[in-house]
Amino acid sequence: MNVRLYEIFTSIEGEGIFYGTKTLFVRLAGCPFTCFYCDTTEALPADSGREYNIESACGLLDQNMAPNTFKVNFTGGEPLQQHKAVAELARHVQSKNVKTYLESSCFDSLRFEHVLPHMDIIKIELKTRDSEFVDAKHHDSLVDNAVICLEHAVRARKSTYVKVVVSKKTTDDDLAYMTDRIFDVTDRLDGFVIQPTYGVAEPPLDQLLKFYDTVYGRYSDVRIVPQLHKFIGAP
Repeated sequence: MNVRLYEIFTSIEGEGIFYGTKTLFVRLAGCPFTCFYCDTTEALPADSGREYNIESACGLLDQNMAPNTFKVNFTGGEPLQQHKAVAELARHVQSKNVKTYLESSCFDSLRFEHVLPHMDIIKIELKTRDSEFVDAKHHDSLVDNAVICLEHAVRARKSTYVKVVVSKKTTDDDLAYMTDRIFDVTDRLDGFVIQPTYGVAEPPLDQLLKFYDTVYGRYSDVRIVPQLHKFIGAP
C-alpha cells in the first residue's frame, strides 16, 4: 500500500476546540471538491506531493515527531480520499501513545468507518451550501453522510466535535438546517465551532452573532473561533 503526502510539519493547532496544542500535521494530497475559500489549494491535485509506501511514511512520521507533541492531525486535501492508508498511519501513531486526530468533511460514511477505530479525536467539517464543496443537488446527501459519521463517532465514544466554516454568503436557514440535523441525532458533542472565512467573503460581526444565536438555540457550547494560527504566522 502506498500513500501520497503533500507535507508533514509541526506547528500550533489554530482551529477548533484543541487550538493552541503542539501538533504534527500530516497533509494528505488530493481533494476532488471545490470549497471557494480553500486555503490549501496546492494540495488539491491527486498527483501533488510525493508518494511513499506505508513503511517509509511511518518512518517520516517518526522522524518528524517533536517532543511533547499532543496529537497528529490527519488533514488534507481530504484524508478520506486515501482512507486505507490513513488508517495504517494512524494505527502506527497510536502505537507510539500519541493521540490521532481526523480533520475531514466526512463525505463518505463507509470510508469513515474504516478509519474511525484508529482515531482518538474527530473533527467533522460540515459544509454549507454556499461553500461550493458540492453542487446544490448533492448537498443534502453530503449532510446525510456527515451526520451518519457523527453518529458513528459518538457511539464509538471518540472525542467528537463539529466545525462549520461560514462566509457572508452563508444563510441563517442553511446553518439552522444543519444544526437541526446534527442535534436531532445526538447532543453528545465536545463542541460546535463556527469558523469565519479569512481573506475572502468574510462575514461581519452582526452576521456572526446571528449564526451564534442560531446554534445556541439547540446547543450552548458553541464558539466562534477564527483560524488563530494565521494571526501568529504559523503554517
